Amino acid sequence: MNRGGLSVTVLGVVATLASVAAFGGLRARRFPIAVSPAAPALAEAVTESSQLASIGAQIFSDVGLSEPPGTSCASCHDPAHGFAGNHGSTNGVALGSRPDHFARRTAPSVLYLGLVHRFHFHWEEDAPLPDAAGGFFWDGRSDSLAELTRQPLLNLDEMGNHDVAEVARKIEASAYAADLAHALGPLDDPEAAVRALGKAVEAFLLSDVMAPFTSRYDDFVRGRATLTQREARGLALFKDPAKGNCVTCHKMNDSVADPARSPFSDFGFETVGVPRNARLDANRDPKSFDLGLCEHDGLHGQTRDPRFCGAFRTPSLRNVAVRPSFMHNGAFTRLRDVVAFYATRATDPRRWYGPVTYDDLPPRYRENVNDVIAPYDRKRGGTPALDDDEIDALVAFLETLTDAAYR
Repeated sequence: MNRGGLSVTVLGVVATLASVAAFGGLRARRFPIAVSPAAPALAEAVTESSQLASIGAQIFSDVGLSEPPGTSCASCHDPAHGFAGNHGSTNGVALGSRPDHFARRTAPSVLYLGLVHRFHFHWEEDAPLPDAAGGFFWDGRSDSLAELTRQPLLNLDEMGNHDVAEVARKIEASAYAADLAHALGPLDDPEAAVRALGKAVEAFLLSDVMAPFTSRYDDFVRGRATLTQREARGLALFKDPAKGNCVTCHKMNDSVADPARSPFSDFGFETVGVPRNARLDANRDPKSFDLGLCEHDGLHGQTRDPRFCGAFRTPSLRNVAVRPSFMHNGAFTRLRDVVAFYATRATDPRRWYGPVTYDDLPPRYRENVNDVIAPYDRKRGGTPALDDDEIDALVAFLETLTDAAYR
């Protein structure tokens, strides 16, 4: 596998969506949206040419789709946190629709999903075996945004519905049911209704408003802004193969003016040895482990290979500074701690793990953890790849990746 990896306002979101409506002088239509304090309105105005995305935005905010009602997609993928979030949880992963029910993993940002490619295997130069990359979720198990929507809807620890028939009844009772049927055809059976729901959410997630490219970094590569001295130093460390070396997995290109050339991920899978999150109930059982990519067949039976155990998809770092928790298990709640972990994991493992290094993996899979390239290529007790000032500079650069609506 690739060796390496580092890893607002609601009014601003509404304003951004409204600006889409104004683009090209098109007349905007308005649609009512069911909301709760945990899931503010995402859109009040979109263009007529984006009606399906408009319906998808309503669905994304619809608190009536959970069981019991009260939890929407936006409750966990919160616009106030760059469309990541925790639904009020304090254990690092999102609270579901019912008390004491929590998602298994953190809710990643759903911004910029249009940059993610389908799951595939590919060969790195001189690699003995192919690597995996792409797909959605932390383990890449879905290739379709339209299809992945049913998974949180039908997860009893997330939105809590028992079957598609229960979801279909809620769709039928919604304020957008007629618009959805008009756009995609009759919702005459539960599967058809849920498929249509997924297509509308997909249209919203792939709309321009969900890929704004309005960060200070984006303005920097366009030549419209400059970085501070500390931010520029952080960018240099981000790219330095002997220091941060973040760019190995968090791909970017600051030499071209197109921000889309900087997704800040290669969407590959990496085993970084994230510390165990003791706040998760499942981790009270010492034999309980989340093995990531190798746990499922999904569309790709080859992922059962033990070399993929402990591997999770590299997230994009866009808007990383406004997320409430980090890593697949929510082990960290401060961005600086994430950077410090990468910088010192090899030299001071007890700081992060206690007596057992790589404590969130069974012993037989600990050899999968990347310990080959910077910043991991250091000896215990040695000098870290980054000192405190360099960690702060790297964090300052990561803060430039926050889009305007979420600053």
